[in-house]
Amino acid sequence: MSPAAAPSAAPRQRRKEARPQELLAAALEVFVEKGFANSRSEEVAARAGVSKGTLYLYYPSKEELLKAVIRHYLGDEVAAGGAEIAQHADDDPEVAFGVLARWWQRMYDSPASGVFKLIVTEARNFPEISAFYVSEVMVPGERLIGQMIERGIARGQLRPATIAHVTHSLLLPLVMLCLHKHALGACMHEAEDMVDPHRFIDDHIALVVRSLRIDAPLPK
Repeated sequence: MSPAAAPSAAPRQRRKEARPQELLAAALEVFVEKGFANSRSEEVAARAGVSKGTLYLYYPSKEELLKAVIRHYLGDEVAAGGAEIAQHADDDPEVAFGVLARWWQRMYDSPASGVFKLIVTEARNFPEISAFYVSEVMVPGERLIGQMIERGIARGQLRPATIAHVTHSLLLPLVMLCLHKHALGACMHEAEDMVDPHRFIDDHIALVVRSLRIDAPLPK
């Protein structure tokens, strides 16, 4: 190889390494805009600026592409969030759940929030994708929050409660918030949507956690 050819190799290598992320970003955009069932692989490839053949080199089917989107945008982020929350395992529950609130705020602001729309609207027609989402996102996410609640109960900071019920009480409104962003919210002007999403996430998580605190009065 001539010395003149060496400098061009590095940019090409960097582009090749970045391509999977570029393909996943394009896939998420197309799937959220058109729905998974109505999207074609050619559209994803065109959005990413590559050929369909290049797309299939990385992801051999549309289903495998969606699985990779779910793992990259949510599965990996749940694992990262769990590691961050683990650093506050010995703190007051409101501190640890404050970290959870910041995680959800990041998810809401990122393209990852669109994955929830895909799952809610497409899961029944694609049971394999649904099962993948459950194993990659739901199970580890619910386990993480359940452990946070169990620690608070074991230390006498939180009242005894049905862990699954509290977990779903925390999560379902937040999933709905992300769904709203990419459904009805996408059709509304900002002034028409009176909910401040960041404030909602903070208030919602704080409301659930404080309702469980031993030192908080029970409603009459």
